[in-house]
Amino acid sequence: MSATASSTPITFDEAGFENFLSTRNEPDWLLQFRREAFALYQQKLEEPLEPEEYRRLDLRLFRPEKYHISDASAEETTFETLMQDRGEFGGSIVQVDGKCVASSLSDELKAKGVLFGNISELLVEHRELLEPYFLKKAVSPDADRFAAWHSAFWTGGAVLYVPRNVEVEAPLYSLIGLLEDGATDLSHTLVILEDGASATLLEETSSAAEETAGLHMGAVELIVGNEARLRYVQLQNWNGKVYHIAHQSGRVGRDAMAQWTVAGLGSKLMHIHQDVHLDGRGAQAQVNGVTFATDKQLLSYYTQQTHHQPDTYSDLLYKQVCRDKSRCVWRGMIKVDEIAQKTDGYQRNDALMLSSGARADAIPGLEIEADDVRCTHGATAGQVDEEQVFYAMCRGLSRYEAMHMIVEGFFAEVYDRIPVELVRETLSHAVEIKLGIGE
Repeated sequence: MSATASSTPITFDEAGFENFLSTRNEPDWLLQFRREAFALYQQKLEEPLEPEEYRRLDLRLFRPEKYHISDASAEETTFETLMQDRGEFGGSIVQVDGKCVASSLSDELKAKGVLFGNISELLVEHRELLEPYFLKKAVSPDADRFAAWHSAFWTGGAVLYVPRNVEVEAPLYSLIGLLEDGATDLSHTLVILEDGASATLLEETSSAAEETAGLHMGAVELIVGNEARLRYVQLQNWNGKVYHIAHQSGRVGRDAMAQWTVAGLGSKLMHIHQDVHLDGRGAQAQVNGVTFATDKQLLSYYTQQTHHQPDTYSDLLYKQVCRDKSRCVWRGMIKVDEIAQKTDGYQRNDALMLSSGARADAIPGLEIEADDVRCTHGATAGQVDEEQVFYAMCRGLSRYEAMHMIVEGFFAEVYDRIPVELVRETLSHAVEIKLGIGE
């Protein structure tokens, strides 16, 4: 998909916001929501960012005025993706520079009442169904300046709604692309599974060219009803000139399960605030993370597992590889409310250094108010064992191939937790590309 140059790019100041509203064909209730969010954004700009979350991020070179919302129309082009052509999907959506350019859903799923497509359209067409969840149940516009920024300017995104007791067997697919130089993607992902429903959503990001700068200011909201089952995967694979900042939050109901897998591969700087809330008794959440940083990338996660009810279970496992002069940051927290007895919470972060100039920061934490729980955490970091590399090279492998075997073995514990074969194969292929031995 290629785009014509934007004649009047939209900036993020007050004049730009009014210009932005004039381009939106939206009902009054939605425009009013945006106005309230923009007022909050201006207020938050005057407030400092939460130091514990942002102190390890160097945002001095981040200049919001360099980026804009494109008003160019999109046409057909090609994005290099890792998942799009490797599987069969029950539905798909493609977004470029914050605009939906293609969307499909099988007739079978439509007949069952499933909604999947452009959130800009579906939020208005199905207001009574979707508005009670949109930026109200999971991600809060007043979390910080970035959440308020997204809430005021969001443009497009994907919504998945699965009715009560409906099972979606084939995975659904979403591609978020950046094309125009300096463009901002403010797409929003909203997933709602009613009680007893199940679905799998695979989402990835991609840049059309290696040299185009861009910004992703996104949000993800996952609402999992009682006894529902959700598998959600987000593969972040921007080029090395994109800033990726996002708030992501999941709410898991009684006896429900959410498996949430994130992969951080691309971008110049990435920071994701990721929350999972165990809202119902017996709720379960498994959070998987694979991060591979090279060159001077800075990839950061701030995660929280919050247990609100008894007999809940959460298990977070992040594996991070750093090479060259890159840096990975992970700050994790398990929170347990006073009534959440019999909680079982676990978090672990392992980092593997492939070069002496790389760095990993891992800071686990616990905040426990209940007295009958089992909560543990851990973090490890270490260099590649040169004897392992030598051993593999003695058996005919190149150094890159030996490194690939070691990294694959390091990530294998995460791969083994993912039941979707397409995701496992995609992550393995992505690691090869990052190591320079795959295309």
